[in-house]
Amino acid sequence: MTVHGSAGLLATWEDGLAHTGPARALALHRAARPGTATDDLLRLAVGERETDLYALRRVLFGDRMPVLADCAHCGEILEFDLDAAALARPPEPADEPLRVAEDGWEVEFRPPTVADLMAAAESADPRGELLAHCVLAARHGTRTVTAADLPEPVRRRLAEAAERADPAGDITLRVPCPGCGQATTLRLDIAAHLWAELDFWARDLLADVHVLAGAYGWTEPEILALSPVRRRYYLELCADA
Repeated sequence: MTVHGSAGLLATWEDGLAHTGPARALALHRAARPGTATDDLLRLAVGERETDLYALRRVLFGDRMPVLADCAHCGEILEFDLDAAALARPPEPADEPLRVAEDGWEVEFRPPTVADLMAAAESADPRGELLAHCVLAARHGTRTVTAADLPEPVRRRLAEAAERADPAGDITLRVPCPGCGQATTLRLDIAAHLWAELDFWARDLLADVHVLAGAYGWTEPEILALSPVRRRYYLELCADA
């Protein structure tokens, strides 16, 4: 994986500021696969994108991923670490189409792509929109039906089958609470996690640029061209002055 320097990452951060949700995840994905056409990124399975984002996270911030969450039962703060290396495993290719049969219903479908998620996020009915994109054919007995006709039990089966086909696309944790002993279910959103870390890094770096520009009269590109070690040394000199 090729990751551009500080200037390139700041450009990714600036791009991400203008977006939320899947569009922001796409901005991060471009940084993980520089030079890849947007249409190619959108065609990828969701799990493949998540794997790329875990790999980018490892390159930028290391393998150890600190996570904070609230216990759903008593509100106590849950603090634990995850291993980004263990999560950055490419998904197994899925045989397509996938099939589900339930009480006379027969459905052929494919796992969601990044483009499907983006379309669903813009819809008033995200779940229905996702089904409309991913269901290839559906029948009830001898009658052909649409994705909108599928009953809730069949929809649940489709979600379960999609998760099995692309497990990296939706990583869910059950975290025990040391206070009350109950387990909290957490969906791990690597795009949101990585964005929070990148946002903190970018704002901290820009604060350093502000100090050094005022002290030495250097431009932003000149400051960003310095190695992190040299920037830190100059900042220490400014603090001692």
